[in-house]
Amino acid sequence: MSRQQEFVLRTVEDRDVRFIRLWFSDVLGRLKSVAIVPAELEGAFGEGIGFDGSAVEGFSRIFEADMVLKPDPSTFSLLPWRGEVEPTGRMICDIDSPDGGPAAADPRNVLKRTMEKASKAGFTYYVHPEIEFYLFKSGQLNGELPVPVDTAGYFDHVNGGTANDFRRTAVQTLEAMGISVEFSHHEGGPGQNEIDLRYADALSMADNVLTFRAVVREVAHAQGVYASFMPKPLADQPGNGMHTHVSLFEGDQNAFYEPGAEYQLSTTGRRFVAGLLKHAPEICAVTNQYVNSYKRLWTGHEAPSYICWGHRNRSALVRVPQYKSGKSSSARIEYRGMDSSANPYLAYSLILAAGLKGIEEEYDLPLEAEDDVWQLSDHERRAMGIKALPASLAEAIDAMEASELVAETLGEEVFDFFLRNKLEEWTEYRSQVTPFELARHFNSL
Repeated sequence: MSRQQEFVLRTVEDRDVRFIRLWFSDVLGRLKSVAIVPAELEGAFGEGIGFDGSAVEGFSRIFEADMVLKPDPSTFSLLPWRGEVEPTGRMICDIDSPDGGPAAADPRNVLKRTMEKASKAGFTYYVHPEIEFYLFKSGQLNGELPVPVDTAGYFDHVNGGTANDFRRTAVQTLEAMGISVEFSHHEGGPGQNEIDLRYADALSMADNVLTFRAVVREVAHAQGVYASFMPKPLADQPGNGMHTHVSLFEGDQNAFYEPGAEYQLSTTGRRFVAGLLKHAPEICAVTNQYVNSYKRLWTGHEAPSYICWGHRNRSALVRVPQYKSGKSSSARIEYRGMDSSANPYLAYSLILAAGLKGIEEEYDLPLEAEDDVWQLSDHERRAMGIKALPASLAEAIDAMEASELVAETLGEEVFDFFLRNKLEEWTEYRSQVTPFELARHFNSL
């Protein structure tokens, strides 16, 4: 038994923990959970906990149902909202097949596999997300629009406001679970908030994002409000993005840093960005996986619609933030396309895979877009070689389906399930008659 496993067993006994929740993600990034009692914990570490994988989205076909949860002891934490009366622990799990190997459909395994490829190339992969979400007065719509908890805007301080109290409690809860927070503030939309998590390796961060969404929903429930990570819940307000800062390290050295280079961005960094730009349409169905995601990308409010990069240009898909003088570790790039509902394991896998492809194939970085690309004409964008991101889930599915990079990175099972699921969503959406159509055409046609 490892030292980490022994630590968990000892903590469970010392803190009189009554239940341990085993968390994992389905292929779409939704949190799944099963609880065990302390007496089962040692067996869970040794043999795992069996479950019916056919009942979980994308995990297995009905005749391949048996799967095994293997808790990762390094992710152990107590759940602060359960309190001292009924202390409850949680661990995030890997999914194994009954033969003991990693399950092909486990999103966490997809990210581990991609990071192992980066490791063989000498790189360690770090990310830092800025996660946006809305707080609404209720989750019950009853045919009406959702009502935000306030009317504040970007960086507004609202005395005694719900958002201030909410963010304080959410940050304290996250840090009690060992998740470091850098910033928190009110975002641009009414009731919209942002909490930024501190840099970590991509696997730890994907676990943290899964935990973050659970924490935000728990705190919202406790305070009598409703938290939504829907990409575009309000038609006339900004959507919920998850801008993610990315860097690669070679040992202790930031591989994206080169003193004297433009923006101090190294050749490796430039090729990584080039890879992201080239493969952006192919990965878009994963970084922006819902029909609603494209309402965020194509309605302004600083969401990127076009495939380009820039320095201070917040209309660009990829931005190279200002380098902090004397701090080489701060050199990084920011991918602005992903929204807050994405599966972090799969999205971070594909961002890494696209960047590594750019490094391996020595892609050339196109010219920087210095102007707001939203304000350029189609002719001007074409002249600059700037292409558009997919404008709908259907376009994103087509790009993904033709992508060798995405198929290889996700693996056959995840790739096939994801495409089937998204095609079903698009087919169902396409058959809807919307309020927009009725309002525009019912009395005139």
